[in-house]
Amino acid sequence: MRIFVTGGAGYIGSHTLVQLLGAGHDLCVLDNFSNSSLEALRRVRQLTNRDFALVEADIRDTATLTEAMSGFAPDAVVHFAGLKAVGESGEKPLLYYDNNVTGSANLLAAMDTAGCRRIVFSSSATVYGEAQYLPFDEDHPIAPTNPYGRTKAMVEEMIRDWTAATDGASAALLRYFNPVGAHESGRIGEDPRDIPNNLMPFIAQVAVGRRAKLSVFGDDYETRDGTGERDYIHVVDLAAAHSAALEYCARTEGCEAINVGTGRGITVMEMVAAYEEACGHAIAAEIAPRRPGDVASSYAATAKAARLLNWHAERGVDAMCESSWRWQSTNSEGYGEKA
Repeated sequence: MRIFVTGGAGYIGSHTLVQLLGAGHDLCVLDNFSNSSLEALRRVRQLTNRDFALVEADIRDTATLTEAMSGFAPDAVVHFAGLKAVGESGEKPLLYYDNNVTGSANLLAAMDTAGCRRIVFSSSATVYGEAQYLPFDEDHPIAPTNPYGRTKAMVEEMIRDWTAATDGASAALLRYFNPVGAHESGRIGEDPRDIPNNLMPFIAQVAVGRRAKLSVFGDDYETRDGTGERDYIHVVDLAAAHSAALEYCARTEGCEAINVGTGRGITVMEMVAAYEEACGHAIAAEIAPRRPGDVASSYAATAKAARLLNWHAERGVDAMCESSWRWQSTNSEGYGEKA
């Protein structure tokens, strides 16, 4: 299959490239490197011993995007490109709507021009907002609480409308929960540009000495140990879900939203303990006040992914922490340090 991958140099994108190249697909990657590294793509080539086309461009650059898409003539698109920091989205909402929503509209128009009718979209569990019940299933009301989540919900609806209006079109909207970990080689992994927004990369940077301590926001939730509980999924399992979703789109028509998680929650302190086991030393942590908007628990219902994609997560928390530590300990400055 010929697959056009937007944002392929990013954390999830780079791991998915390894998965797709290993399965024998031909790829064209489009990325503007605003929050990713060319070094990641160099390492993907080393890991897979395969090459792929690369276009350095922004999805808002309509002319370049359309030219690249038409020139490559893909069978399917995997759409990762997008801004994703919840806090920043509240500070710069118009940037998020422009990049995530307008950029995605440009992508669908370019697909029309190229005659491509299959897309796998990188969505997010943030579209659900506050839990009305748990686990979150795909029928849970959509009520995002921040601009980032609203852009994801808007793009989902846009893809639904495009699919309904396009003969033979198929789409999978993959609602990620909390991707963590790294490739088993330790050669590619998560490399936040600034202060990490998510738990595991922050723990990893404390473990390697880049940060002094972890702030645990709240220890009085109704969970096993009082700290927040989330559904963490190994990024390699997530990459495999994209491969399964592409196969699903190749044999079906229509648009489906599908949760991608493990169906199990892990608390902050359970994650810290598992990471201490992986790295072999204590992680400095202090309890801090709760953050506004944080919830006690969030985890996925995963039956739909099993039914439609014949996919389920295989790796547990130990593998998540071990792979993350392998990546972080051999790349203490991320892709800024060649390993």
